[in-house]
Amino acid sequence: MQLKLSASRLPFAPLLLIAPFFLWGTAMVAMKGVIPHTTPLFMAGVRLIPAGMLILIAAAFMGKPQPKGWAAWLWIALFALVDGTLFQGFLAEGLVRTSAGLGSVMIDSQPLAVALLSLWLFQEHIGFWGWLGLGLGVTGISLIGLPDEWILHFFDSGANMTIGNWQDLFASGEWLMLLAALSMAVGTVLIRFVCRHADPVSATGWHMILGGLPLWGISSVVESQQWENLGGSDFIALGYATVFGSAIAYGLFFYFASSGSLTSLSSLTFLTPVFALLFGNLFLSEVLSPLQWVGVFLTLISIYLINQRDTLGGQNDTVTVGEIANIQQPVLEASAKKLNPISLAVRESEPEILP
Repeated sequence: MQLKLSASRLPFAPLLLIAPFFLWGTAMVAMKGVIPHTTPLFMAGVRLIPAGMLILIAAAFMGKPQPKGWAAWLWIALFALVDGTLFQGFLAEGLVRTSAGLGSVMIDSQPLAVALLSLWLFQEHIGFWGWLGLGLGVTGISLIGLPDEWILHFFDSGANMTIGNWQDLFASGEWLMLLAALSMAVGTVLIRFVCRHADPVSATGWHMILGGLPLWGISSVVESQQWENLGGSDFIALGYATVFGSAIAYGLFFYFASSGSLTSLSSLTFLTPVFALLFGNLFLSEVLSPLQWVGVFLTLISIYLINQRDTLGGQNDTVTVGEIANIQQPVLEASAKKLNPISLAVRESEPEILP
């Protein structure tokens, strides 16, 4: 199950599933245009805190309960640290050093990490096609993240790796994007544990607020002139990234991720770099090198193989333990609600003597 039952009956349910990835891809382009006029950590906080407030307002109108108890707030705090502070921090700093389309490709390699985490935590089957996809993913990410000179020298005469090379590599935007992808993958898995103690919509709103506060705190110390150079078009782009790229996109994504198959939901993530590359080319005139295009292609193929591994392997009827639990729990609850106690009045009668 990928959508909850109520959502799956909607005629526009497929559009709702695609919406987060379209919004993330276009928001990546909008953020890239604002970066020269502001600072990355401040912009990351803008994407989180106002969006979190909007989600909490929406949760109140929807009648969603607020988190209660120390266990719920501890899970939300961990969720905020990983998916809020670390993910948005790495994402914003990485965007300064890489293109919007390339950055989106790096971010959306996170299904590779989700597959491994799901294997470890939920015992999801990977199989031949899944491992093949992981191998292609590592190759694709290497072609995208490593400098072209390293790859060419490696095949020509071997790579000469120096300390300076490694410092340049880990300071590049591509590796920051990989760290952001890993943070998002862990956050995607964490939502399952968070939802055991809190409502997914309310938890998403609070984790964005709590995750954005440290970013603004660090920005106030290490950055300057965060908003002095922003123009009208920049505020429009920030508003789009905040409302559509954060509030709506993350609200939908974590709502869907709170139930059903994480792997099935993550399979749609490969659409995000397609949207980002398209709009990056249209509005920012971004161009990738031939090796990076090969890496993009291999990365998208790997994500497809990983998330379609059961279909390709002829195991359409395979159901994981986690999916069985997700299916059985609502059924048991519904059955319990239907079994209402019935009181019967028993009237005593005089004994009857038969002849």
